[in-house]
Amino acid sequence: MAKTVHVIGNGDCAAYYNNETRKGLKLCCNVPPFEIYDMYATCVVDFKMMATIKADQANPPGEWILGIRPKIFCEKNPGFHMKIASRVKEFYTEKPKYAKNYTDFNCGHFATYYAAKKLKAERIHLWGFDSIFDFNLRSYTDLILNSDRGNMNNHRLSENWRPLWKNMFDDFKDTEFVLHHKHDQLKFNVGDNVKVIVETKK
Repeated sequence: MAKTVHVIGNGDCAAYYNNETRKGLKLCCNVPPFEIYDMYATCVVDFKMMATIKADQANPPGEWILGIRPKIFCEKNPGFHMKIASRVKEFYTEKPKYAKNYTDFNCGHFATYYAAKKLKAERIHLWGFDSIFDFNLRSYTDLILNSDRGNMNNHRLSENWRPLWKNMFDDFKDTEFVLHHKHDQLKFNVGDNVKVIVETKK
């Protein structure tokens, strides 16, 4: 369906993404750190983000692709669901077998899996996924939501999140994954379908 998809995350290196020169379909995670032109959709997977939207404290741009927990939230809050219904492009509840639970399947995983599985992208560019490369869990979303970035999340990063990325890259061997970062020191081995582009500061 889509030849090229850009998934724009919320880490520091999302800043390397350039609206003016990037061709292809664009997916964002939660509230992106800057305006994304011609966005296809914003992905949301958490109860906490839905509660923040309901409280009018966040407004993810464009149309939304919502995961299983936002779907449950809407079912429990039908008035809110009716209010936002025109913004919802799709509820997407599929979870890969290598994700133990929906908690480990974070918004970046969700958006990338959606691009590969549902949109059948031939090439997926990943921007702002710094935790794949470093113990850097900073996220623009932290300006909106308070998140635990302590040792338990560091453990989750190494034990759950990174293995999920590796499994996803292996799962879609015919999809090219292009990771954009400030260095190329990946923390796990990847196949020939994954490459890293080292970006320089603008």
